Formats: sequence, structure tokens, C-alpha cells
Amino acid sequence: MPKKQPARRRVVLTQISSRAWEHPADQGALVALRKLKGFDTVVKALSGLFNERAVRLLYLGSAIRVDERQFARLHKLLGEVGATLDADELPELYVSANPVPNAVTIGMDKPIIVLSSGLVDLLDEEELRFAIAHELGHALSGHAVYQTLLLRLLALSGVLNAVPIGGLAARAILAALMEWSRKSELSADRAGLLATQDPSVATRVHMKLASGGHLDDLDATSFFDQGREYEDSGSLRDSVLKLLLIEASSHPFLVVRASELRRWVDSGAYTKVLAGEYPRRDGDEDAKVSAAAQQAAASYADSFRQSQDALGKLLHEAAGVLGSVKGWLDETLRRNG
Repeated sequence: MPKKQPARRRVVLTQISSRAWEHPADQGALVALRKLKGFDTVVKALSGLFNERAVRLLYLGSAIRVDERQFARLHKLLGEVGATLDADELPELYVSANPVPNAVTIGMDKPIIVLSSGLVDLLDEEELRFAIAHELGHALSGHAVYQTLLLRLLALSGVLNAVPIGGLAARAILAALMEWSRKSELSADRAGLLATQDPSVATRVHMKLASGGHLDDLDATSFFDQGREYEDSGSLRDSVLKLLLIEASSHPFLVVRASELRRWVDSGAYTKVLAGEYPRRDGDEDAKVSAAAQQAAASYADSFRQSQDALGKLLHEAAGVLGSVKGWLDETLRRNG
């Protein structure tokens, strides 16, 4: 009988704030989303349609709630990642019968995490640790509220498409929520890595999800080369195609997520967090939204500078022109108003 490996010790990130793992583009997308005309109205309307108690009852009646006796290993993993991220409260965790590997964190006041049976079957214990911590990162960052709104809007998208004028604001918000959702996945991946504290585990998860689990047939170097080739595709046509391919998706492509997480590790930011250099929760109230927006702008600008993407450069230049035009129009309207 093989000897049981001793439990791996991980750094407990005491009082860590979610700001430590939130991607600047995630924060910036939320800032932009909240400034959208009609956003507050849509939030209120959809909040009224969302019965959180009914959703919890749905999973109580149709899925398996994880506890000490049901999916005990998942219950243990949730407790361990919660301890590593020093979470004050843990969401309820459910496993639903669905062969497609997937996970979601939803809820307005009390988020819940739902893992599909396909995901549980696909991943080993350490990979499940990453997946659960990824979802816990969503919960701790407050993403569940916007994820719930996104799911509601997607469910209503057929109705909205039939409304020629009245649904335009909601459709704009849906598009903005999609953009935010893609960025929020980058944040949650960082949370997953901080709880797992093993970059190779995160890479394995992305490789397994991209391949359907054929890890023995894959090579990590080739996988990252593939991601680099996708990101560095420089023609304008490819850039437009990439935008069209991703615009209706709530998640970035897996090779992109893996590359983005690797860049964060290579930047030294991940190591600094493990060394104790991270924002604490007691400073959250003093954190300025404007600072988050500035960081997001810097992040996007840096991405444009580093990218060889032709459309990225074009949009970067166009943004400056549009900003100047908007300033001129605002000034003209103010004088004539």
C-alpha cells in the first residue's frame, strides 16, 4: 500500500483583501459598468426578479449539498482554501449533475458555489482545490451579484432582442457585463493560485479544460506557445476575428487565461503576496474607486504598448481621437445649452 503523502503546508494570507488578486481590468470594467446609463435601473429591476431563496431551494432539491458526509473531500478542500485566504464566511457548495465541466458562483446577498459533476470527475484533488478557490475568489470579490445579473440578462436576451428601442440600454449593459465577466475570470484565477500556491496546478486545470482531460497527450511549453501565437497574431483581420469570437463569451479563452496567470507570476506580484506584501481588509474602506480606475487604465495602456495586435494599436489611437471629439462636443453643448 503506497505511503500517504504528508499534507503540504501553505502560507495563510491573514486578513488578505480581495484587492490583492483583483486584476486591474476587472476593477476598471466594473467602474465603467457602473457609469453606464440605465445600469442602476436594470440592477433594481433584475434584483426584483431574482428570488435568491428559490435558487437555493432549487439546488437543495435537485443537486447535492457538500458537507462532512456528502462529497467530504470537497468540503475539506473548501475549508482549506477558506483558511488559506482567511475568509470570514464560506459559501454553501453544491455539486450538480452535468457532464460538462463547469462551475458558477451566484447570489445577491449569500452567494453559493455550484460545481458540475463533469468538473469533479475531470480534476484531481489539487486541481479541484484550484477550481474551488477560483469560485471562492469570485464570492470574496463580490462578483456573484454581477454574475447573477449577467445570467438573468442572458435568460432574457431573446426578449430584449425583440425590443427595438427599449432594450438597447439593457443590451449595452449585457455587453458590458460580458466584458467585465471575462476580466473577472482573470481575478478569480489569481485567487485560485494564491490558495493552491502551485502554478503548475493552475496550468494543469487550464490544459485539462481545454483538452477535455487528455493531459498525458499535452505539453506545457507547447500550450503556452499556442497562447503566445494567439495573442501575438498581428493582422487586422485576425484582430477583428478575435473580437467577434469572444464578444458573446463570458470567459476568456483558456490558453489566454493560462498565459495571463503566468505573466502575473513572472511579474513577481504573486511571490510578493506570498511574502506578506498585500493589501489588508481593514484598508478596503480607504481604497479609492478612482485609484482602481487609474490602475485599470494603466493596465490597458500597458497591454496596448506590449501588444503587437494591429487592432489594439488602432483602437488605442482611435480612443485618443474620440476623447478629443467628445471633449469638443461637451464644451460646445455647454456653451450652447
